Amino acid sequence: MVVDEREERGRTIAETSGQIKREDDHTYVVKSQSGHGVYTVHLDPVSGWRCSCPDHMYREVKCKHLWACELSSRLREQAKKNLVIEPVTMSECPFCRSSDFKRFGIRHNRYGNIQRFICASCKRTFSLNLGFERMKHNPQAITSAMQLYFSGESLRNVAKSLRLLGAQVSHQTVYNWISRYTRVMQDYLDQVTPQLSDTWRADEVFLKIKGNPKYLYALLDDESRFWIAKTVAGDKLKREAIEYASELFRTGRQVAGKKPHVLITDGLKAYHSAYKREFHSYASPHTHHIQHVTWRKGCQDNRKMESFNGNTIRAREKCMRSLKREDSPILTGMQIFHNYVRPHKALDGESPCERAGITVQGENRWLTLIQNGAAHQPKVYRSKPQSTT
Repeated sequence: MVVDEREERGRTIAETSGQIKREDDHTYVVKSQSGHGVYTVHLDPVSGWRCSCPDHMYREVKCKHLWACELSSRLREQAKKNLVIEPVTMSECPFCRSSDFKRFGIRHNRYGNIQRFICASCKRTFSLNLGFERMKHNPQAITSAMQLYFSGESLRNVAKSLRLLGAQVSHQTVYNWISRYTRVMQDYLDQVTPQLSDTWRADEVFLKIKGNPKYLYALLDDESRFWIAKTVAGDKLKREAIEYASELFRTGRQVAGKKPHVLITDGLKAYHSAYKREFHSYASPHTHHIQHVTWRKGCQDNRKMESFNGNTIRAREKCMRSLKREDSPILTGMQIFHNYVRPHKALDGESPCERAGITVQGENRWLTLIQNGAAHQPKVYRSKPQSTT
């Protein structure tokens, strides 16, 4: 059987309903065309796709089952839809969901005017300033502050820069904005599942929190550079380090909705112990752990992770001197900025979220994320006071 015939028969198998059963991203079960059994097609991290049929095992050729699974996998990837996060445009009353409303005067603010509306159904008034209700300053000043800060400026330098936009604020106000809106964005982004590759990298970087030495453990996707998960640990050599590394891998598995096929770390023992606890299994698919990476030519290295530690974490932490607490909103903001806002040269000017199947539209990505986060928050309205008579 020539190669073209195997490919053609594989296409026939892929197009026939019920011939291929997908176990997971790396394992397929293909029915024999003779009807006397099934063959297992599995992706091995070292040797690639392998089939249990005699044609592949003994002749070492690309059999029709491999062609069928390859085509099926390709069609499945094409069927995946990119998640598009669009700017929010309010088209209904936030109280009764009616679309019958009209303009009802302007609220004069020191830093700008805000249009008010009145609903014809419930007679309530509201503004379309979604996510920034009751804020003294306009969304442009708030999002500019977040962009400046996570680009490397200090809180006080951000406050000085905002004076050029006519916003007189203190450095504490800038920090309050960051704390408030990173929580709003993170609550929304926790519901988003990125499409990550099968190879993940993990590493730790030293930093100080309130003057005390700590370690920030980070998990990164190899292909998209998406920052999957993070955790702060007090040590990397004691037994507690295994718990922190396990928490990192467990969180990464929840975010991605799967476990990796290949995990790349350095020689820290806590990583291998956490890998055996969270990822290792005797059933397929297996997670292959590559450790003891080096810088020698021809060997596996962790260069992408070291670059991430320096350009993303160390560059921001150096300007701050140190963090104030382990659950600081600054770390969450750094993760959002890295994944959804900042373009990367290594990704041809794209952000990691775009490579992970998530598109954030709008010229101001901070504004788009905040609006979507506010739109998906549960709305709690004050009820009218009841009469006590």
